[in-house]
Amino acid sequence: MTITIAKETLLPVELNQLDKIAFAQKMQRARQTVLSKISRNLEKFGNKFPAETCENGHYPLTENVEWTTSFWTGQLWLAWEMTGDDRYRLAAEKQVTSFGNRIANRIDTATHDLGFLYSLSCVSAYKLTGNRQARGFALLAAEALMERFNTQAKIIQAWGDLNDPEQAGRMIIDCNMNLPLLYWASEQTGEPRFAEAARAHAEQAAKYIVRPDASTYHTYYMDTVTGEPRFGNTHQGYADDSCWSRGQAWGIYGFLLSYRYTGDADQVELSRRLAHYFLNRLPEDDVCHWDLALLGTNAVRDSSAAAIAVCGLLSLATALPATDDKRACYEEMALRMMDSLTENYLTGDQEDCDGLLKHSVYHMASGKGVDECCSWGDYFYVEALTRVTQCWQSYW
Repeated sequence: MTITIAKETLLPVELNQLDKIAFAQKMQRARQTVLSKISRNLEKFGNKFPAETCENGHYPLTENVEWTTSFWTGQLWLAWEMTGDDRYRLAAEKQVTSFGNRIANRIDTATHDLGFLYSLSCVSAYKLTGNRQARGFALLAAEALMERFNTQAKIIQAWGDLNDPEQAGRMIIDCNMNLPLLYWASEQTGEPRFAEAARAHAEQAAKYIVRPDASTYHTYYMDTVTGEPRFGNTHQGYADDSCWSRGQAWGIYGFLLSYRYTGDADQVELSRRLAHYFLNRLPEDDVCHWDLALLGTNAVRDSSAAAIAVCGLLSLATALPATDDKRACYEEMALRMMDSLTENYLTGDQEDCDGLLKHSVYHMASGKGVDECCSWGDYFYVEALTRVTQCWQSYW
């Protein structure tokens, strides 16, 4: 990968602004709040899954459909790792069976989000417990994801009918987070085709989704006949030429996840450049507006994008050498963002709300999940909380 993307100068970051002892104590209190809420939700949700976002503070319950159900399963695995309490493990394992049924019967699996769905449910189960059935389910999901890989365009097509010419060739920045399933499948099977597809998609995303100024499109279209680039636009952001905050966060974290498997240091540098663009557009409380173009306005925040970015920045800091002159800045900003999320966005233990992280945005244009909790925001907050309070091996 050859990088031709601009690197903005990172605005000054004053180090050591957090009282580390007070911060550590706050994170321990947050763990108790989170575990209490997960335990309550475990009883409330039963054998169902939370929908994508809350409605008036409460998650509608669904069967195992849509792209977000594994974020609940992932929270259960994290809760088990935090506590060793087998209630969480047993509940997560029951959900693994549900994901097995889903992929075996191809229930709502025509999606690029199979990586989200099976990395956090089944790959994690196999890594944590050695569950061979979970491994098999995840490999079936990887095979299904390969059906969406277009060999001419060298991308995994995002949502939609593969035979619909209006949707053909669409890739999205979110898909970077789905690639670890394919890299992992190659490691497990010895078949390089999974990793080759993942690496090809990551390279196309770097070349076309990332703009020359290190901002990102949400969506980009390739010609599936010639393989040539067509145009970029947005399905989620403020405008086609703006920078959707959650998409930028997916990029920061997603390119680093590819680096973990490929060893391509250019992906670390690309993540750094996306991170500078993101960090330079944060408001006073260090939690981004729902689109980075809206800095300086009273637009709503997207706490879910901030939680994803915390995970990405922590990964960026650990990927860089100890002598890197900005490494401490990335860790400092990750912790500041985590402090703000915990202080201002985390729901209280006694608050009448199913979700963990308030003030997220799902889809602004349709008004869906605006200024609500969302399942991925909850998951990435808990992942970040785990990462700042204990040793943790990634599920990705």
